[in-house]
Amino acid sequence: MAKRTLRRPKSYDPKRKFELVLESLRGERSDTEIARAHGVHPVTFSNWKRQFLERGAAIFGGNQENKQYERRIAELERVLGQKEVELALLKGFLGAR
Repeated sequence: MAKRTLRRPKSYDPKRKFELVLESLRGERSDTEIARAHGVHPVTFSNWKRQFLERGAAIFGGNQENKQYERRIAELERVLGQKEVELALLKGFLGAR
């Protein structure tokens, strides 16, 4: 029996995906034509387009999600610092006995 090798799926860089979706939005060719011309499965291409349309507004959203993560990180760093101080005090207290 012949040994079958697993093929890795093609990967497309974000810039290329963006360019293809923009071409679709211009309406000069159908999505299927664009996908075929660039060797992309039509379902994959329609997923890219759907993701772009769903998440496109986030580009202009002012990074609200990033700000929330940054606040959470700052809070966790503060708590970690407090725990380090508490641990050092406990070690000093126990070591003094």
